Amino acid sequence: MDVEEFVRRKFADGEEEPVIHKSLTDHIIGMKKTNFSYASAFAHAVIQEVKNSQDLTGDFFSFEQAGVKMGEFGVGSRGKGDFFAHRQIARIIGKTSASVGVDEMDDAGAVSAGGNYIICTVDGMHSRLSDFPYLAGFHVTRATLRDTYVMGAKPVMLFSDIHVADDGDVAKIFDYTAGITTVGEAMNVPLVTGSTLRIGGDMVLGNRLTGCVGAVGVADHLTARKSTAPGDVLLMTEGAGGGTIATAAIYSGFPEVVEQTINLNFLMACETLMKSDVFYRVHAMTDVTNGGLRGDAFEMAETAGCRIIIDESAMAGLVEPHVRQMLEKLEIDYLGVSIDALLIVAPADAADEISRVVRSSGVNMQTIGYVEKGKPESVLLVDGKEQDFSPRFRESAYTPVKKVADTDVRNFDEMKANVLRASEAAIQKKQRVLANLLRKQKRK
Repeated sequence: MDVEEFVRRKFADGEEEPVIHKSLTDHIIGMKKTNFSYASAFAHAVIQEVKNSQDLTGDFFSFEQAGVKMGEFGVGSRGKGDFFAHRQIARIIGKTSASVGVDEMDDAGAVSAGGNYIICTVDGMHSRLSDFPYLAGFHVTRATLRDTYVMGAKPVMLFSDIHVADDGDVAKIFDYTAGITTVGEAMNVPLVTGSTLRIGGDMVLGNRLTGCVGAVGVADHLTARKSTAPGDVLLMTEGAGGGTIATAAIYSGFPEVVEQTINLNFLMACETLMKSDVFYRVHAMTDVTNGGLRGDAFEMAETAGCRIIIDESAMAGLVEPHVRQMLEKLEIDYLGVSIDALLIVAPADAADEISRVVRSSGVNMQTIGYVEKGKPESVLLVDGKEQDFSPRFRESAYTPVKKVADTDVRNFDEMKANVLRASEAAIQKKQRVLANLLRKQKRK
């Protein structure tokens, strides 16, 4: 519970201060199980801070609101809204000197340094794993290492950021860190730095955990999505999922499936491939996470300006059997959910050798599609006929709550226009403040 937001909403609704104070005091007692004196004083302090900080104007205190909520636009849900929002972030950042920048919507960024490429990436833990900190740490670490490997880089270090709400048990930090270092030590990648904070400081009650893990790697051969070319084929490994599948299993009554997600298959496949000469024939790699294969194939086609065709018949054996069985029982589209498989794009004449090398690590791999010239799009072949394979508004609903959330959707085009307006306002603010800073610097 965000007590600051609670007070701001009450004031906006026109409630009187004594009424707000009593209501907030009762909530604090209920959440913290504390005495009336402490809760009353705390509530009074929150109200005073809100009054002091509201109605401030100017670039540093206000922003152009889109009138579109994160959830209703699907931000973080790996679908059309999420992809659109991320492209606005890329517009705000603008063109940079990076070898692979955020505008390319790749798994990580890259800069050139000392004759090599330095790769940096960061992944947020799955929000629904707050009560399972070890799983949260394990899966987010494996995710950030995947994003490093698929850029063609050898990971050299990890960093983490952990936020626990005010009432959370300190042990969550430790269990989360144990999950991170389990993967790090297994792959010989050290965790070297990080940050530990409370969510919202004193203003958020509860025990919610959130955080991220990032990685830095070094490469001499980039395998970014933009290198995808007509004539290439797509190869994919078997996937058992990570944080998303673990979450689906826990909250849908299949906890036994979680163990299938605890593996290093993806990372070991990449390690084995990168030690082989055929690695340098690989054009691009990615992990099947962003809204499943639907999302990743679409993003690759957009970035590379090519047409990508996926053959559904080749996909049948590439989802771990226990995971596939669970998804089928829950009626979750396996093509629209993160299964954490390795997807490789390479010339057709290198496909057999790449598959042989990857299989030598104990991981199955099959050719699942190909790339051709044409309109940038992804299509699915079903019984030899092409079907639309573009991402949906959100990834496949993989928990009971998500199934409900998917039933309440606003007009997407209307929301897009408002989001675009807000992103343009952010760009203009950036330019104003930057120009003023540079003027100040010149006067010194």
